[in-house]
Amino acid sequence: MEFLTKELIYNKTSQQLTAFLYEGILENLEEAMVFIDEQNYIEANRKLQKANDIFYRLGVGLKYEAGPIAEQLDTLYNFMANELIVANIKKDKQKIQGVLKIVEEIAGAWNKAMIAMPNSAQKINKKVAAYESNIMRVNQ
Repeated sequence: MEFLTKELIYNKTSQQLTAFLYEGILENLEEAMVFIDEQNYIEANRKLQKANDIFYRLGVGLKYEAGPIAEQLDTLYNFMANELIVANIKKDKQKIQGVLKIVEEIAGAWNKAMIAMPNSAQKINKKVAAYESNIMRVNQ
């Protein structure tokens, strides 16, 4: 996962940041399974908690006015977070692998959507930036 600095974050679209969050979940889950194999349960716990924190952040960022898919994603994020809590308590790699597969599917679909619509996202971001720039000038 690319190291995120404030400058890098400000130069990314919200869609790109979401892709980074999915990548972060995947990395943390894979590392947690390695730590479980090594019986390093403290580090496995830390990685699973990090993955859960990312699910929380994804849920907070949902735009419910976009339609029912936001509610469905929220339900799915909550399900996966609960699965990780149980997996963490039991150190159950199968549960982690189940969550990992779901996240891989979502991340893959997300990345395909970003590739399919890069120009429209850039146009929207330019309009938002122009609007925010205008608002900042008016309010000064």
